[in-house]
Amino acid sequence: MIPRDFIQTLLGRVDIVDTIERYVPLKKAGANYVARCPFHSEKSPSFSVSPSKQFYYCFGCGASGTALGFVMEYTGAGFVEAVHELAQQAGLDVPAEAAPTGRRTETHLDLSEALRRAADYFRAELKASPAAIQYLKQRGLTGTIAARFGLGYAPEGWRSLSHVFPDYDSPVLVESGLVIDNGEGKRYDRFRGRVMFPILDGRGEVIGFGGRVIGPGEPKYLNSPETPLFEKGRELYGLSQARRAIRDSHRVVVVEGYMDVVALAQAGVEYAVATLGTATSAVHVQKLLRMADQVVFAFDGDQAGRNAAQRALEVALPHLVDGKQVSFLFLPEDEDPDSFVRSQGADAFEALLGRATPASEFLLETLTRGVDMTRAEGRAQFLQAAKQRLGQITAPALALLLRKRVAALAQVESRDLELLMGKAPAPATLQRTSRAPARAAPSSLAERLLACLLHHPELAKAEGIPGDEAVQSDELALRSVAEFIRDQEHAVTLAGIVEHFRGLPEGTFIQEALRREFSAVESSPMDQLAVLYREGLGRLSEGGLRRTSKKLLDLAHERPLTPEEMQLLQETNQKIQRVGRGAATGKAP
Repeated sequence: MIPRDFIQTLLGRVDIVDTIERYVPLKKAGANYVARCPFHSEKSPSFSVSPSKQFYYCFGCGASGTALGFVMEYTGAGFVEAVHELAQQAGLDVPAEAAPTGRRTETHLDLSEALRRAADYFRAELKASPAAIQYLKQRGLTGTIAARFGLGYAPEGWRSLSHVFPDYDSPVLVESGLVIDNGEGKRYDRFRGRVMFPILDGRGEVIGFGGRVIGPGEPKYLNSPETPLFEKGRELYGLSQARRAIRDSHRVVVVEGYMDVVALAQAGVEYAVATLGTATSAVHVQKLLRMADQVVFAFDGDQAGRNAAQRALEVALPHLVDGKQVSFLFLPEDEDPDSFVRSQGADAFEALLGRATPASEFLLETLTRGVDMTRAEGRAQFLQAAKQRLGQITAPALALLLRKRVAALAQVESRDLELLMGKAPAPATLQRTSRAPARAAPSSLAERLLACLLHHPELAKAEGIPGDEAVQSDELALRSVAEFIRDQEHAVTLAGIVEHFRGLPEGTFIQEALRREFSAVESSPMDQLAVLYREGLGRLSEGGLRRTSKKLLDLAHERPLTPEEMQLLQETNQKIQRVGRGAATGKAP
């Protein structure tokens, strides 16, 4: 595990302009450098690199990150590999292993350590289990591929992990998903008698597990529950191992199971990933389209597979990108990628991928299925359904071409279709090449303040940080970032903040604040942002206080308040008045 303070040191030694220029030619433009974005097609440069912030941002597609993030995105390298590459450029030695440092809660430290130790234990147990080894051999897997994916084995015993964790009663074991507490004081291992598939994050660290039973038993596959480190809708199994192959082939295939990924890699198809027991999410699609030009969803050919494909299509439509292709492959009946590649080989599987159905064709097939297109009523039904789907597509060229296809199928003129959809043709939109989705909802106040703080970290020391009234998740993220800045002896950059919180819950809010607010904050004068930040803190404080007051007043309707609760109510209302006076006079509360 690479210490977080080493990452800060590394970012201080490398220059993002030098790093990016190794891959993309940059041109000076005022205080920044610009280029045509390497992550989407465009004619004029909208990719900006800031030496002062040590950060890049594309105003066309929303791609953003640090020097470390760029190496990962552009080359497909994993976190550890990218760190070593940058360290070599900077002449630094990467610490072999150390405990995590930096401001991170003890729970998160313990979760990471517990999962790592469990993964080590499962790997050791696999070597000692003839039954598990025989099972993997029957599935055609070698020791080399098992080692690459860190496969392991969870023994049959109910409390086998007690040999690894002397404090088996630790709440961290339950929070990590390794142990189940039945609520009656009894605990036992979640995974028993299963081949174990570690799930890695972008840094190559274990964040969860999937377990496949090797004997009779249900469920066949068992996944870790969601934890502070593991969110199924954001992660993909095998992505850490597949990054390089995805970048080299410009293709990624999304399958349904752990064994599918491992079996395909065994056969030489190394660019496969799997969703984690959940439907495809928007985050999955966005992540994969940033890495590859072609995303193929490979599903079983049965009705369940087609239903899963339909859900994936609905999620993918708003994120389709001109110049990139999303397609769908349905395997022959009674086949999955694992069985198919073992019986037919990698060449046959890749031939199937080449014949996958593009998302546009699958959409039209879906819209016309069960509709009588020979009758006006059927075509009207088709147009009504198409109107909703076409409105989701933001890729300009693809949307235009699909509207033409829909008009032809419905036997109407294109201009009549545009009127039906409530929009006139807009040729100028063809000049827009963005893969960034439209903003689904306005930013929260905490999100806007977080964006201000990311661009101008000095605000945390000059204007203050959120108080204890912050209870919402985005407010807590804002406070964590502000406290991190305050704790640093030296000035921090936007890049330093992003990398410190990479992989932590706060990191999600940071990325969302940058995605939504980067352009607005980047173009705003510092004095205006300082006023917004100071006044915003007051509004957050007042909001938190009012929530506390309301909670106590609601409680008073149910029963008499205790003396302590009455005192808290009085103090809270007094604070609300002070905050209000401070806002009226323009002074910080």
